[in-house]
Amino acid sequence: MANSASTSGQRSNVTQDEVNQAEWENSDNWTGPPGLSIYFSRQDSRFFVRKQLKSFGPTMNLGTTCGFYWLFFGTLVLVAAAFMLGRCTV
Repeated sequence: MANSASTSGQRSNVTQDEVNQAEWENSDNWTGPPGLSIYFSRQDSRFFVRKQLKSFGPTMNLGTTCGFYWLFFGTLVLVAAAFMLGRCTV
């Protein structure tokens, strides 16, 4: 008797570490030159990932909620500091 279970309903045995590595290797998730690139992947669960060139250190994954908030509030703080120092005028 043939097995009638479909393979589409079965769960994959792929770990999150494998998903993270596959997402990191996908060039569509990187923008800019390798040393200064921006990383954005919603499937990658890591907040910090290493850059494409190891010697340039880590970068934030802007596809995570935490990465988005760091970018948003970091930009907000820099703009506020610029206004407070009188470097920008309205």
